[in-house]
Amino acid sequence: MANYIDGFTLPIQRSHINEYQTLAEKVANIWKEHGAIDYKEYVGDDLSFQGLRSFTDLVEANEDDFVVFGWVTFESREARDLANAKVAADPRMEELVAKSNSGFDAAKMVYGGFKSLV
Repeated sequence: MANYIDGFTLPIQRSHINEYQTLAEKVANIWKEHGAIDYKEYVGDDLSFQGLRSFTDLVEANEDDFVVFGWVTFESREARDLANAKVAADPRMEELVAKSNSGFDAAKMVYGGFKSLV
């Protein structure tokens, strides 16, 4: 059976990228602890290609923002659902976000679960 991923992208203010990176590193460990096979986040570097809609447009980022793109890999959708429930119930998550000055705003995140195609 092919893996299942949760994919996401979001804007983070350039002035907060170091704090966001620290938050993301801690969050990645929590997701792995609860069953994720892998957790990756990348910062946009080359986001425009003539004739195509960009991630910058998708998340309504401005020139003061970086665009972050990431995914979490799971063995299956069932494993994802179980891990996400555990992460949502983990008190460290709320505490990390509340104490962080990362600029993370879940309302600006684009997210989806994806099954393998190719």
